[in-house]
Amino acid sequence: MSKSKEAVASQAVFSYLLKQNRPYSAQDLFQNMGKDLGKTAVVKALESLTAEGKIKEKVYGKQKVYVIDQTQFPDVDESEIKSMDDKISQLNGKFQLRSEEVRKLESELRAFNGMLSTESARAELSKLYSELEQLKVKLNKFKEGRVLISKEEKDRVYQNREKYVKEWRKRKRVTSDILNAILEGYPKTKKQLYDDIGIETDEDYNVKVPDV
Repeated sequence: MSKSKEAVASQAVFSYLLKQNRPYSAQDLFQNMGKDLGKTAVVKALESLTAEGKIKEKVYGKQKVYVIDQTQFPDVDESEIKSMDDKISQLNGKFQLRSEEVRKLESELRAFNGMLSTESARAELSKLYSELEQLKVKLNKFKEGRVLISKEEKDRVYQNREKYVKEWRKRKRVTSDILNAILEGYPKTKKQLYDDIGIETDEDYNVKVPDV
């Protein structure tokens, strides 16, 4: 690398460290400066600047970091530091207030977003009015004793009733036949048989099989 290029690299690295005023490794500088100089140029610039006393080299194990020599900066007035600290404290207070206001506004915004728009509310209200009118009509039919099921529904109910009654009669007859067969060789009475095997009859509960 020519002397002019080395000088340009050294000036670029020095300017960056002066502006940032924080420690960096050679790799950090190579990455942060856009890789324009090349890793070798950055390392040479750091070595040159360290030798000139413009920057300080700190070794942590196998890692080397570089920072601008603080004598490059003018002495800071203590009163100025205190003034800056006070200003930072004030700004932090304002930031907290603004953050709280933002949180409240975001909460209100979420609440508003969850609400129905005026147009949607009107559509929902219209739907409810329609349902209400339908319920009123149905209620009036109940009050007047009108039949509220269709003929098809009524026929289906009667058909199901007929089917279930026939099944009831069939099972009652089968059960009776089985028990009568058992009674032929049973030494006790019919009632005793029913008690022994835990059978409860329709007659025990005054239940009569309806006519089909």
